[in-house]
Amino acid sequence: MNQGEEYPNWLELPPELTSSILNRLGVIEKLESAQKVCRSWRRICKDPLTWSKIDMRNVGHMGGSSHELEKICRHAVDRSQGGLVEIEIWHFATHDLLNYIADSSSKLRNLKLAMCYLIENEGLIEVIAKLPLLEVLEVSYCSLSGEPLESIVPSSCPNQMTLGNNCDDVALAIAESMPGLTRLQLFGNRLTNFGLNAILDRCPNLEYLDLRQCINADIVGDMEIRCYERIKVLRRPNDPVDDYPSGVSDVDEMSEEYYGNYSAASDYSDTGEDLGF
Repeated sequence: MNQGEEYPNWLELPPELTSSILNRLGVIEKLESAQKVCRSWRRICKDPLTWSKIDMRNVGHMGGSSHELEKICRHAVDRSQGGLVEIEIWHFATHDLLNYIADSSSKLRNLKLAMCYLIENEGLIEVIAKLPLLEVLEVSYCSLSGEPLESIVPSSCPNQMTLGNNCDDVALAIAESMPGLTRLQLFGNRLTNFGLNAILDRCPNLEYLDLRQCINADIVGDMEIRCYERIKVLRRPNDPVDDYPSGVSDVDEMSEEYYGNYSAASDYSDTGEDLGF
């Protein structure tokens, strides 16, 4: 800008444009920075529509323990006032957090979890049963081990209690609870062809299916024909993973670094106001 020229007054932008700009910020930037600039920005940052999508990928590097990040995520969910439709979490998701999201977000249609090693079968299955409107589910590099399905959700999946094995628990719960699913990623899941068939049977709108690293799924013969007849975009178990966020070669290293950095107890209280929001 030349000498003598005035800088634009960002506060005079139309509200719709300001909202569009602020919505491109991450959760922590909105809560800890943007909303403190002025009253109009704070008003936008408190609007439930601002929180219809929550992106908490790669937030560990910004500081704070996993417990602190969970509290921030809960506060963001609260601000949506039930209007949350899409959420993505890396690393720090817990059973309690997922249940809180599901109980608070009846309109949720897009759930993405990556490298959340504290999530086991029973936790994910319990959440799945609460989200019948879900259209997109992506679960990548989560441990997904735990109790057999029949001992966890006999009421929500009564006709699946004696079917399959522990490897197919999540797949069966998805098939039973999410008929409107259009996109499914089970990166590194242990499902077998039994669980895959259940998903294909019960999810008629499924168009995108990512089964990379799902070594128990054998997509050959009749299964291969069925998948290609039903699915528009199929990622097979042995397909390249070059486009996976952050790559897969450094996943274990990332997890170790993440949990190593966030082992200290949190000083945050349970209220958003005490968090400075």
